[in-house]
Amino acid sequence: MKNAMDYGVTRLSLMPVRKEPSERSEQVTQLLFGEHYEVLEGNDEWLRIRNSLDQYEGWISAIQHHAVSREYFEYSNHAEFKITTELTTSILYNKRTQFILLGSIIPISSSELFRMEEQFAFNGEAKNLGQKRDYEFLRSTALLYLNAPYHWGGKSPFGIDCSGFVQMVFRICGYRLDRDSIQQVRQGRPLDGIKDCQPGDVAFFSRNSGQVNHVGIVLGQEKIIHASGKVRIDTLTPDGILNVDTGRITHEFVQARRILL
Repeated sequence: MKNAMDYGVTRLSLMPVRKEPSERSEQVTQLLFGEHYEVLEGNDEWLRIRNSLDQYEGWISAIQHHAVSREYFEYSNHAEFKITTELTTSILYNKRTQFILLGSIIPISSSELFRMEEQFAFNGEAKNLGQKRDYEFLRSTALLYLNAPYHWGGKSPFGIDCSGFVQMVFRICGYRLDRDSIQQVRQGRPLDGIKDCQPGDVAFFSRNSGQVNHVGIVLGQEKIIHASGKVRIDTLTPDGILNVDTGRITHEFVQARRILL
């Protein structure tokens, strides 16, 4: 039987998740404030966890773990919590001010069946986590990440990778996507090439491998926003992504999918 140590929630603004139980191991993803997870194994120093959002697994430092009950974990899987829509904002958590990032989860729900054991005060901009929004909202959300530096495994406006960018933008808009581009390419409805794309669609690319390893969000007027060096807007062509600075194709087009309803 699982106990409280087998479940956790992120109570830091940002928490790295690593491939192996070592500070020197590569970061494979991150957890933002409010994301909850299941502990699969571990010791006094490292815990292997599975993120509830996308079932992604990795190792976190045990001293960054915040244990919650099974009741809280299961409630969080279905609760209509809030997700922040500002680049940064602050909360009052246990009587202390803490800054949190775009896409953080605020455990405030309209349900009266669950009593929070922690105290939060939040006055920033947020929306219901499951509330689906349209392309214009998606576009404005994507532009908040513009110029964010590329960071392998990142999910933050201060460092993000290509699939993390797409996952976070759609999550804020009310859609749940997997973590990696090779997983995301199996979601949504397939489209018939670039000519079938419309703003808000997701396009997948290859770079020197022939396999999907890059992803971006289609904008209007043959533009795409994606994370490559930084979150940037480039030209979308039938061949792939044309870098507006160099005039060269940097990623070859593979396929596109429609996520938005």
